[in-house]
Amino acid sequence: MVLAEMDQAAAKTTSALFASAERAAPQDIGRQSQLIAGQKLLGVLPDVVPCMLMVINTHRQIVFANKRLLDLLPPEQRQAGVLGRRPGEVLGCVHAFETDEGCGTTESCTFCGAVNAMLSGLHGSARVEECRITRANGDALDLRVWTTPLALDGEPFTVFAALDISHEKRRQALERIFLHDIGNVASGLKWYTELLERGTPDKSREFQAALGQLSRELLDEIDGQRTLVRAESGELVLTPERLGTRQLLQEAVELYRRHPVSHERHLRIDPDAEDIAVTSDRMLLSRVLGNLIKNALEACRAGQTVTVGCSPRPGEGIELWVHNPGAMPRAVQLQVFQRSFSTKGTGRGLGTYSIKLLTERYLHGHVSFTSTPEQGTTFKVHYPLVPNA
Repeated sequence: MVLAEMDQAAAKTTSALFASAERAAPQDIGRQSQLIAGQKLLGVLPDVVPCMLMVINTHRQIVFANKRLLDLLPPEQRQAGVLGRRPGEVLGCVHAFETDEGCGTTESCTFCGAVNAMLSGLHGSARVEECRITRANGDALDLRVWTTPLALDGEPFTVFAALDISHEKRRQALERIFLHDIGNVASGLKWYTELLERGTPDKSREFQAALGQLSRELLDEIDGQRTLVRAESGELVLTPERLGTRQLLQEAVELYRRHPVSHERHLRIDPDAEDIAVTSDRMLLSRVLGNLIKNALEACRAGQTVTVGCSPRPGEGIELWVHNPGAMPRAVQLQVFQRSFSTKGTGRGLGTYSIKLLTERYLHGHVSFTSTPEQGTTFKVHYPLVPNA
């Protein structure tokens, strides 16, 4: 298929929001797979390279996959095979199953590095991209992908290679947090300690209060990262207890009213917020609520107000919510829960990801949000009244 024919095939599909949804017939997949397998020059090379390697056809369907990719899949998926499927479908991307059209066809796919690299390769240009994948089971993948055009017997294909760089991204994030955020807190501690040493007695109480606040911030940053590492590795152990939602809100609001992020901003509890008894892990629930409040305050301009609240969800449990008057751009909305994505710069992007991870994997709830210029942005977390309810 030449490029003009590829463009015509893409034009036939109107339901897809990004790349074409059209697929090749099963007999064509089989023929193409045999064509790739017959290339003796490949030899053992695909199985010794340290990354996932695929060959895709003009419909972005896999016609060859190396052992490295197959070894990463659960046994039942290996048995089902990967031929004819698209990379996002094989890797379990949540967006690959949002519609019947599959990987590459949703609005979210517009910002997918893997899809954009594949489209570039299919149009004759090699490309390197980074790709963030949130999997249906809650896991996250950070990939670096390479695509290279390939022609066999006059038929166009693309070689698609993907390397897991999750550890690299996590190292960048931790370095950023420890060298920047925690460094700032440590600098504040040093500054107030020196003032305390040189200050007059009437200033001692003020400086001691500031030191206490900075110490709590430092411990909170460290504990937050420790919690996230344990959550991703499946090592978190929950301690459920009976809690009142009103007290949770009050504790979180009091904590962040004293936080530097609330400078020149207002934080309040909605007057209609209800006090509902819930059984959950206090530390994790407070962590989620704190991250929501911190993100909302960071999104505000000076003088604006962040509001938190709680309401019952009949038959479902409770809903905690945090509202700020700003609106997120559509591009941010489509990527907000992905690990490593952040509007605050390279190496950040763990806040909303951790909210989703802790809520959905450990607290048996789910996260949602709305964001419009007229109504502002509201993040909501929904939880059962008791675990596993």
